[in-house]
Order: sequence, then structure tokens, then C-alpha cells
Amino acid sequence: MAKNSRTPGTATKTTKIHDQTLVRGTGGELHQIAEGDAPVLTTAQGAPVSDDQNTLKYGERGPSLIEDFHFREKIFHFDHERIPERVVHARGYGAHGYFETYKSLAKYTRADIFQRAGEKTPAFVRFSTVAGSKGSADLARDVRGFAVKLYTQEGNWDIVGNNIPVFFIQDAIKFPDIIHSVKPEPDRGFPQAQSAHDNFWDFISLTPESMHMVMWVMSDRAIPRSFRFMEGFGVHTFRFLNEKDESTFVKFIWKPKLGLQSVVWNEAVKINGADPDYHRRDLWNAIQAGDFPEWELCVQLFDQDFADSFDFDILDPTKLIPEEIIEPIPVGRLVLDRMPDNFFAETEQVAFMTQNVPPGIDFSNDPLLQGRNFSYLDTQLKRLGSTNFTHLPINAPKCPFHHFQQDGHMAMRNPVGRANYQPNSWGEGPRENPQRGFRSFRDEVEGPKVRLRAESFADHYSQARQFFISQTVHEQKHIAMALTFELSKVETPVIRERMISHLLNIDEGLAETVAEKLGMKDLPKPADAAITPRDDLPASDALSIIKNGPESFAGRKVGVLVSDGADAALIKALAAALKKEGATMEIVAPRIGGVEDTEGNVVEGDHMIDGGPSVLFDAVALIVSNEGAQRLAGEAAARDFVADAFAHLKFVAYVKAAAPLLEKAGIALDDPDEGLIAISSSRDAGAFVAACRNLRVWAREEVVKL
Repeated sequence: MAKNSRTPGTATKTTKIHDQTLVRGTGGELHQIAEGDAPVLTTAQGAPVSDDQNTLKYGERGPSLIEDFHFREKIFHFDHERIPERVVHARGYGAHGYFETYKSLAKYTRADIFQRAGEKTPAFVRFSTVAGSKGSADLARDVRGFAVKLYTQEGNWDIVGNNIPVFFIQDAIKFPDIIHSVKPEPDRGFPQAQSAHDNFWDFISLTPESMHMVMWVMSDRAIPRSFRFMEGFGVHTFRFLNEKDESTFVKFIWKPKLGLQSVVWNEAVKINGADPDYHRRDLWNAIQAGDFPEWELCVQLFDQDFADSFDFDILDPTKLIPEEIIEPIPVGRLVLDRMPDNFFAETEQVAFMTQNVPPGIDFSNDPLLQGRNFSYLDTQLKRLGSTNFTHLPINAPKCPFHHFQQDGHMAMRNPVGRANYQPNSWGEGPRENPQRGFRSFRDEVEGPKVRLRAESFADHYSQARQFFISQTVHEQKHIAMALTFELSKVETPVIRERMISHLLNIDEGLAETVAEKLGMKDLPKPADAAITPRDDLPASDALSIIKNGPESFAGRKVGVLVSDGADAALIKALAAALKKEGATMEIVAPRIGGVEDTEGNVVEGDHMIDGGPSVLFDAVALIVSNEGAQRLAGEAAARDFVADAFAHLKFVAYVKAAAPLLEKAGIALDDPDEGLIAISSSRDAGAFVAACRNLRVWAREEVVKL
């Protein structure tokens, strides 16, 4: 066989890993090839290319020729590379993995994915922000999309959710309005990826049903530390259907194995400046290092009797069922273990749709879910250009599939044989199967044809209050700070007043705090409530991030600021302690070439001090010499490194020699708090890592008053 020939169906796409040229086969496997056997560059038609550096022309300085088909094809394709970005969730990042079923759920559902314990189902997950464009920053205050595509043996199942279990609106007809309001204002084209402007708060203040979601978005849930440290929710109520077509209502929750964690607002702002791709880089680095992120899929199961007795309507997407009322049951785990080979082909072209469900999963009458089921199919045609978007590998089922759909723009496969319809007399083609096929629940519904909102949807404040009182004191303070910041950007006084009137129905203390910070002398009257808000709903610990933090420091990262003469043994001890914990360490040095430690070895830097601010790390350590500390104390970047870490409530380990740097950063050591930890031995390093399991020194917040 010729050097560059290939058998049909064998991929020619190559990639470089550790200086080895690899080719990916049709099954996804990678094969090493010799450098001399690299495939020849060809046109899209397969013609080998002799020169990809110069266009064809008459003479060395003559005109270019229109007959240069390689140049024409190359520029033609380049001119059409971009496709419309998503209207919402434009900025996203994805990864491949698998879902492993824990046990059979045949009692509740005939969905094939839940029939066999230990079975692994291929998966693709896309995380995203909602409001910003593709070019916006990762740490915007926003809802995060959490969309999971499961390639089951009976078709693709898309759980298209968010990191927040409720939504702004109750009916899909309002979706264009909420998105229009939060996008850049149309006359001026800004602000980008921000809700801190008049249009958004005007809409929200006129839409009481949004109040519960507003509490979540103003909380730290909207500024997660990492995709790996956030929950995912299916948002809506769905149905499980078993073989007898018996229905059980279900809500889906993804719980991260590494626990919950967010950043503080000042930190988020600085991360966006230092690394706008922070969340993307975090997921990429973790998977490349083999630290595969993992979530458990938990379900809340309930019957019609519970639905009828629950305090709120289970069809209302602005409400949740507290975990203290129905405990989530773990039914499987999701592991992400491979990044896409190509961002555009997979992450950008993946098409998620709520209506993608296998037999055994069905919908409820949630009006927002019903609208999403209608809308998602249409948006794929706009973005991907053809009804054949399911021909793209990332969207194609991995199970056998057979249908009579044919032709259309960019069809990559068509039915074979004479019959392209059914029934037919030729005995060709697929046929429906009443036993195996998807069946909807036989829900009996009656009533007049009307446009109205059910009275059971009318309580807009009680669960908002429940969420607020479920937060720790620190989290409540952050909500007040977020509301104050956002409303301070609103130029129209009446909009601010309307929001305060809503807050009075949620928590009077919260309303008074925000009003005082905004300089409002008089409080408005509480907003009229369709149903009197309840104050008897108990706090739910599951709603707090701080109460659901990790049990270890695994998956986190420590930034170690070093100088020449840094203690070699201590650096090694800290690295060992972090490795044992499942965490990582990165070196921040005055120069990228690194420093020379006490043993004469070069400690290479992962970051220069100017490019490695402490906002990129979960905790920091200062391992410097006396001379190094004195020198660093004179550099603004080094002082900021220390001051920001302290202000952002992080644990800070330091050697005795680092005292001048700490003092220059405004940190007094005469009465250090529990987060300032002196280290000089391997035992100290281990104690520092153990302390870091708490993630933040919350008691310090009153001192720094960030």
C-alpha cells in the first residue's frame, strides 16, 4: 500500500501529543505514525497540494490567477467558517465522558439507560454562560448552562439544564423578553454579559415571578469557582414511565463529587482581567492531568398524591422541592475524561434539545418546558444551516437508527433501496414498534381554551425568602452586596424603588440594607402580592454553598510565590502534601525561567509574578528568602498577590522571611488569624493543606470589608 493511501473509513486527521504524530481512527482510538508517514495535504476534493505558501501567479511579481483552485477553495471556506452564535448560552465549553448506572430503576422507568447496573453510556457535556457573547469572559455574574447529552442504546437523551434549579419566568412566551432585557441595550450595544443595567432590572421589577431566581443570581451561585465545583439541575419536572406506563414524577440533580465552591465578586472581576478563559482552562487542565471531574445524578421521585399536596405547583419552573422534603437518590455517576479533538466540530456544533428523550422518559405540562420543546428544534436549523444537523458526528446517535428522512441541504446519508416511505409493498425499510417505541403518558386533561396563569403559580415571594434565610450570614451579605452593585448601575430611580418594594416581601432586613446602600431615604411600600408571602418555610441547608463545601482540598490549586534562596525542602514537602490531598501546585516566580533554591536547583516558574496573580489560585504560599522578600516587597505585582489573597479570604502560608512582604501588603503579623499559617517543616505544610479544606477564612470578611 502506498505511504499515504488509506482504507475506506479510516480517519486522516492527525494530532500532536508529546511530539508524537497521532491519527484518530473511526472508533476514536489514536494510532502513532512515523513523522515521515504524515499524510499529504490535499484539497477538500482530495487532490494533493504541492505548495500551500504561495498563490499561483504569472511571474514572480505578476497577477494572481483565478485558476488557482487550491487558493480559491481555501479562501472560500475561510470566508464561511463562522456560523451564527447561539442566541443564549453562546459562550460554552464541553467535554466527553460517560455515565455509569448504579442500579436498575425498572420499577420506575423503562428507559434503557436505567436497566442494568454498571453499564456505561457515552456522554458529552457543555457548560456555558447565558447572557454573554462567545467572546465574553468566563466569570460574568450569570446563570451557567449544564447540558448533558447521553448517547443511550435507544436514542439520544438531552438533559438541558442550568446550575440553578429555578428560572426567571413561568411561561415560555416570556423567554424572548427576559433575554432581550439582559442582552446589551439595543441603542448603545452595551453592557456585555452583564445584568447591571436598566433594561434588565426594569423587566425584573415588573415581573414578580422572577424574584426567586433573582435571589439565586445575586448569590455566589452565579460566580462559580469552576465547572467542576457546581451543581446542575434539570429545572423542570419530568416523568418516568415503566413498562406498564405507570408514571412517577422526577426532578434531576447533578451533584459534584468535589463539592460546591464559588469566588467572591472582587475576585471574579480580577479573574476576568487576568484570565478571561479561567473556567475553560480549569476544565482542560484537570482532564489533561487525569483528574477527571465527576458528578452523581440524583433524582427526586414523587407521585401524584405528593404533587397534589405540595405547597407549590410542581409544574411551576420558578419553584423547587427542598431536599429536606424529598431526598435526592443517587442513581449513577457522570465522569468527564476526554476533551474534544476540535472545539468547533464538537462543542460549537453540538445541538441540545429538551425534546430528545428515550422511551421511559416523558414530559410534564410545565409551560416553560413545553415551549422549550417547541423552540429548540427550530434554532438548530438557524445555527447549523440544515435539517440534517443530526448527521454531524457529535449529534448523531451511537445506537442503530433507521428512518425515511432524506435529501435536504448537506445530506450525508440517505435511505437505500426502492422504498423511501411506509407502508410499502416491497417489504423494505423500518416499521414502528408499539412495544419498544416511545409512548407518552395518557394524561387526562380537560378545560376551556384560555390564555391565563394558574392561580397555583401565583406565590412569587415565599421560596425566594426561603432561599435567602437558608444562606449563611456571609452568603446573605453577598446577596445584599450584589443587589446593591447591580441596582447602583440602574439610572432610573423608579426601577430601584420597585425592586426594593419586592425585596420587602422577601426579607425586610435585606431590603433595608440595599436601600440604605443606595442612599434611599424612604422605603417604598411592599409590592402588591397576588398571594400573601409565607414566613413559615424552614431553611434548607442544601441551598447554601458554604454548607455544602468539599471534605478535602482535592481538585484545588495552590500558588507558591518563590524567590532565589527559597527553601527547597519546604517546596518539596508542600508539593507532596498537595499531591496526597489530590490538589496541585503552581510556581509563581519573578521570572519565568524560575529561581535557584537552597539546594542549588532551578525551580522553574509556571507564571511570572505579573501574569500569575493570586486570584488564579485557591490558596497561596510564600516561600522566599530574606533578600527575595525585600526585593518582592518593592514590586506592586507581588504586593497585590499577597494583599488580594488576604482580601479574598484565602489561606496564606508563609515562611518567617516573608514578613516584610506581608507587612508591605498591609497584613499585620502581630495577631494573625487562622488563615495566616507560618510554615517551616513538612508537618507545617501538611497542616496548611488540611486547613485549606475550609477554602475560605470567612471570619476575616469583617476585617477586610471587601
